[in-house]
Amino acid sequence: MFSSVRSHLTSTRITQNIRLSRYASTKRRTRQRSPQMKVAIEGCCHGELDQIYSEIQNMERKNNTKVDLLLVCGDFEAIRNYRDLQCMAVPDKYKKLQTFHKYYTGEKRAPVLTIIIGGNHEASNYFWELYHGGWVARNIYYLGHAGCVNVNGLRIAGASGIFKEYSFSTGNYETIPYTPSTLRSVYHIREYCVRRLSLLSGTDIFLSHDWPQHIVQHGNVQSLLKAKPFWRDEIAQGTLGSPPLMGLLHTLKPAWWFAAHMHVKFTATVEHPPEPILYVDNPDEITIEDDEVMPSAPPTRNNPDEIMLDDEETDVVAPPPAPPQQPPNRETKFVALDKCLPKRKFLEYIDIDAPQPMLPGEEPTLTFDLEWLAICRAFAPWFSTAKFQRAFPDEGNARKMVAKELEWVKENVGENKEVSSYQQFVRTAPGPGTEGKEKDKQPPMYPNAQTRAFCKMLGIEDKINPPESGASRPASS
Repeated sequence: MFSSVRSHLTSTRITQNIRLSRYASTKRRTRQRSPQMKVAIEGCCHGELDQIYSEIQNMERKNNTKVDLLLVCGDFEAIRNYRDLQCMAVPDKYKKLQTFHKYYTGEKRAPVLTIIIGGNHEASNYFWELYHGGWVARNIYYLGHAGCVNVNGLRIAGASGIFKEYSFSTGNYETIPYTPSTLRSVYHIREYCVRRLSLLSGTDIFLSHDWPQHIVQHGNVQSLLKAKPFWRDEIAQGTLGSPPLMGLLHTLKPAWWFAAHMHVKFTATVEHPPEPILYVDNPDEITIEDDEVMPSAPPTRNNPDEIMLDDEETDVVAPPPAPPQQPPNRETKFVALDKCLPKRKFLEYIDIDAPQPMLPGEEPTLTFDLEWLAICRAFAPWFSTAKFQRAFPDEGNARKMVAKELEWVKENVGENKEVSSYQQFVRTAPGPGTEGKEKDKQPPMYPNAQTRAFCKMLGIEDKINPPESGASRPASS
């Protein structure tokens, strides 16, 4: 995606390695003193919130434990009323209200902090209201089309939607009322989101709906083919999964990557080679013939039988590794989960160290991620709501922009800022039963105060909501 930046990192790599070593040692000591957080992960939700929360509570009673956090990997179906169903790309027989509306209207409250991303079966109009992220209901937070937050210091990033090459390099031009075409392209992941995510220095957990391309080569392919034999050609041709997501996996090196979409449980482990140690050139060194540097060998692929696609060979697909600011993980554990149905493997539980300890019975704290806020502010001028997407800055300049904006964020937003200090859930659309004769029509666009608050916090232009009457727009960074 970005051109390689390894050359200009040469002079700083030694000091970075020393800092990382000290940081890693401190982090290990801190985590030994920290209690573990129990995290539940769910595959495709399809609006079955009641069933999912019930399954979690049954597990808690059976094992005398408490789940601190639930992560949902898309196809959430945040349907507030029957008109929202007209903004979801599914056949009519699947357009069902399900149970989310109970949590939206306040009839119920999510019993555990829930963080979600979008898939390809969503009320896309509602997720567009919260493009930058926000509460879709009390205690249920949407990461946005792309996003990163912290839960008691645990860094969680995610990307909504699925990959389609023809949409990847366009802007977000889709508007209500959606056409049959834009009803589908609206949930396609954009290069704008991938570029921003690639600038993160790392993450503990990453959520996606799509699988990263070639991820199956890092797990038990034969076992997968027994469950999904019709994937044989796609796997052989290397076309199963999302190319840019695999680029992000190699760039961010999260400890865990969770996905859904394919309606089957699958696990894999991606090993990351150690960072090479680069030495600073010594201008006073005397070079003799025996010391001449031999040309480096061409890079090798983990899978010698891998078939490269044309779109993998372009700069926009696989972002290069970012200079690490935290100890990179040596491996990424990938887990894809099924949809919520009886006797299906749609839930997974992990225990993971929480950098910030919680008292017994205390609810976790959701805070903004400073680096992500800086990235959002730096890249705000490149956010396009037209089909045309102008060229992005190269990686070197992008990282300089983010470093500059990080100082602004620290000074004007502050560190460890709770999300609820700026964004509070508020109902925008009415609940079910109010549609009348408009039941089968797409709804209007509802302004959302949470998006206004997010943009105001960062001093960026709000391109989602219509301008407030008499109000001037904030200047873009």
